[in-house]
Amino acid sequence: MISNAVIAKQVSDLARDFELKLQESLERVKEVCPPEEYAAYKKATGRVVSRIVFDLLEPLYDRNPTLKPPQWNE
Repeated sequence: MISNAVIAKQVSDLARDFELKLQESLERVKEVCPPEEYAAYKKATGRVVSRIVFDLLEPLYDRNPTLKPPQWNE
């Protein structure tokens, strides 16, 4: 994964921001859409977020441990 600390930080920030935006979108979808649509959207976003965390951020933090947020392993 990325060894350049500056780029790794930028990638981490972008990925975490995207993850947060997906989480926020769940509330909007829940408020407006029927339960079955919300359930499908929640499942899809869960898959995307898990890929961000396990395929991108975990390896990034293994290579750049100082970027790992303090609460990451909770």
